[in-house]
Amino acid sequence: MTGTPGTAEPAYLAAVRKSYDTVAVDYLQRVRPPAELDPLSRAMLAAFAADVREAGRGPVADVGCGPGLVTAYLAGLGVPVFGVDLSAKMVELAQRAFPELRFMVGSSTALDIEDDTLGGILAYYSTHHTPPELLPLVYREFHRALAPGGRLMMVGHVGDGECVRPTHAYGGHPVSFASHLVPVERIVELLGLAGLVVTARLVEEPEAGATRTLATFLARKPASGARRR
Repeated sequence: MTGTPGTAEPAYLAAVRKSYDTVAVDYLQRVRPPAELDPLSRAMLAAFAADVREAGRGPVADVGCGPGLVTAYLAGLGVPVFGVDLSAKMVELAQRAFPELRFMVGSSTALDIEDDTLGGILAYYSTHHTPPELLPLVYREFHRALAPGGRLMMVGHVGDGECVRPTHAYGGHPVSFASHLVPVERIVELLGLAGLVVTARLVEEPEAGATRTLATFLARKPASGARRR
């Protein structure tokens, strides 16, 4: 089975899709490649890569892969990985830059991936556009697609429930998405309700000149865990 049967596409996805199709080219020019990230961010990606390699449960899906930079970085660390993104333009850029890897258009709310098949899921700055009330749907999809013992790594900005709605981004292009800054403990709670066991969390306070707190979550699907609905 793939996705969630009988589920209509959530309305917010249209705004996210259109916005990232619009900004894709300038986004690629502005985003830092993983090799230029700070040492802690690179270390967390390396730890995730080592964990999924050693577990050997199956391929990794980079969900919300954008132009594929992090997907390619994981591949360079020896991870069997493919990318999924809502934006067809992002997928086009990723496939052009990394023709040796596989990329597909898709949504975290209804992944076109068979049950219990993934050794890992990476959600790198890709769940913050999801309205908080729909996070359980996304986390259940992660649980469904992960193989027993599969790993999850999520990275993104967190907060006290704020909702940020920019009107322009990445070179001044008009956008219509929202970013939801969900509290750390709420994310941990929702992951648990979806049947995922949080094994580690890292919270980084804003550096000088920054305003948002960054959090990394590592979780796994229990080896004998029942699927959640």
